[in-house]
Amino acid sequence: MTATTPAPAPEAEWLHLDRQICFSLHAASRAFNGVYRVLLKDLRLTYPQYLVMLVLWEHGDLPVKKLGEHLRLDSGTLSPLLKRLETAGLVHRERSARDERSVEVRLTEQGTALREQAFEVPRRIMAATGFDLDGIRDLKDRLDQLTGALDAAAAEEGAR
Repeated sequence: MTATTPAPAPEAEWLHLDRQICFSLHAASRAFNGVYRVLLKDLRLTYPQYLVMLVLWEHGDLPVKKLGEHLRLDSGTLSPLLKRLETAGLVHRERSARDERSVEVRLTEQGTALREQAFEVPRRIMAATGFDLDGIRDLKDRLDQLTGALDAAAAEEGAR
């Protein structure tokens, strides 16, 4: 061990809350949700609804299954979100003519128009973080790497 290498934490500290990366990510996620709650109020969207709209603005019409894959959500979680967005007049759901088991989701005119109002949200989120664009990109890259590693670890554990 060198003078610059910190001593490893005693094993008893491994179970301290402030040592858990999962809790740091959870706390950051809750803090993000708090900021998004305020920023999205004018758009009349919740954070999960905003995520659905982001995917539809980016990809256009999608089957519910594909939308769920993008968002890492199952249809049981996604269906109530889509129902509320449809009630708000932002999306329309329709059974696929090609496959009755599939439901297609598409933006309405109102849902498409909402995109213009949403452009300010990412700018204000970046300002709230106190990070510059490079810092945001670096953090996102690191989190994507972490997600990939955890997905692989979960798959490996599940295969045992």
